[in-house]
This record gives sequence, C-alpha cells and structure tokens, in this order.
Amino acid sequence: MLETASTIVTTAGERIEVLLDAAVIQDRVEALAGEISAAGLHKPLVVPILTGSFIFAADLIRALHGTGVAPEVDFLSLASYGSSTESSGRIRILRDLEADAGGRDILLIDDILDTGRTLAFAKDLLTARRARRVSTCVMLDKKSARSVDIAADFCGFACPDAFVVGYGMDLAHRFRELPFIGRIV
Repeated sequence: MLETASTIVTTAGERIEVLLDAAVIQDRVEALAGEISAAGLHKPLVVPILTGSFIFAADLIRALHGTGVAPEVDFLSLASYGSSTESSGRIRILRDLEADAGGRDILLIDDILDTGRTLAFAKDLLTARRARRVSTCVMLDKKSARSVDIAADFCGFACPDAFVVGYGMDLAHRFRELPFIGRIV
C-alpha cells in the first residue's frame, strides 16, 4: 500500500507530493524480479505496454537479468488516455509486436492497472495469438478505478484513488522523467 509522504517537490511549475521515492521503488522492483523468476516462465517474452511502463520495464528487465532470467523483449504500444486524465474507454494499437506470441510464455508489463481495459485488451490479444501463458506485472494497482474484471499476477504497490505521475507515468506527456511516483497537489 502506498503511504503518503510529507515531501513536496516543485517541478515544471507544479507541486508534486512524493508517494514512493526512488529507493522504495527500486527495492520493490528487485523483489518483483525474484517473484517473477520463481514463477518459472519458460523462455519468456517480456512485453512492456508503452508508453507509461518504459522506465519500470527497463528496471525490471535488468533486475530479471540479475536473477538469471534472460527474456526476449518486444513492445506493444496502446493508447486509451491521450492527453486526458481519464481513459476514453477505447483501446488503440499504436505499435504491434514484431515477435510471434504463439506458444510463448509472455510477461506483460504495465505501469498502472486502473480501469483494467488496457491490460485486459493486451492479455486477450496475446491469448488469441496462441500464447502458451500470459502473465501480467504492474507497478501500481488502483482497484478503485476497475471497470473490467482483471487482476495482475505481479504487483508493485496498491495505488490510492489519485492521478499519479513520475517513473514513466505522465500528465499530457509531462513528468515521466521523475525518479519517484507522486501526485500533483
């Protein structure tokens, strides 16, 4: 569970309350890599869902390497938010996989599981392409926003009912570079 921190950072003219600092995030990423490694994915294909997951995915892939997992990596770019803070409810494929999903153990990585539409869409897409197994890993799980029945197999932290930024997550393409996760106050 996220615990509200008292640290407020001002960046790009916005005040942001730090919810998870870089050290806490890194510790959890290392633990997630251990959990995923123990799950025994066979010749895994790791598929980060772009764009929000790119920083989390890079850290997690390196941590997986440290556990002895040597995945192939390909990317799926999906969009449902645009420049809004609310999902449009419509998922668009902006960039599809180049790798064949058929017969593969796939680990889908996403930044945040909120409505569930994007992760469910991606999981259904890869299942329809005959993946052997599709597991999911998210940095944040915001159960209060769920509109689709889906749960992540691996999760970093529970997320409060707030719009969060940083560590790859954005508000209209801003704040992705922040090394922490926070909310604009």
